[in-house]
Amino acid sequence: MISKIKQVLALALLPFLWVSCMSSMNNNKTKNNQTMEVTQQEKQGILRAIDFYVEGGRKASGKITAEAFSPTATMSFTEDGKLKSVPIQALIDGFEKGEPMEASYELTTLDVAEDVAIVRIESQFGPGKYSDMFTLVKDGDQWKIVSKIFHTKK
Repeated sequence: MISKIKQVLALALLPFLWVSCMSSMNNNKTKNNQTMEVTQQEKQGILRAIDFYVEGGRKASGKITAEAFSPTATMSFTEDGKLKSVPIQALIDGFEKGEPMEASYELTTLDVAEDVAIVRIESQFGPGKYSDMFTLVKDGDQWKIVSKIFHTKK
């Protein structure tokens, strides 16, 4: 008998629980939308860092590339199925020792929360195609990449 009463109560409360859950989801959606709002000036500042990264590869210039990154930035990827993380200087040195090449990117994700951002691009350097993801922090009036992860497309 008690079990049946619990079942009836659960069924009776179900619509109220649904409304409560939907209300919570709508509030979270509003919060997320507010987080994603970004001024054109902020977007330009963030993309300036990405442009330095791509332009450094295009011109084979470690000096240009370094403008995009915090000196303590890291780069992570998998090599033979194993995680590898290196100081960003490895990328800067690689671009500096390389040859100029065609380079381009398409922005796929830009998410900003005041002074931090996450960016994803699909890039191409010479024949190589990549999915690049970056975390950036605003340092004074400039955005700097503090972390780069990437996947080499096959």
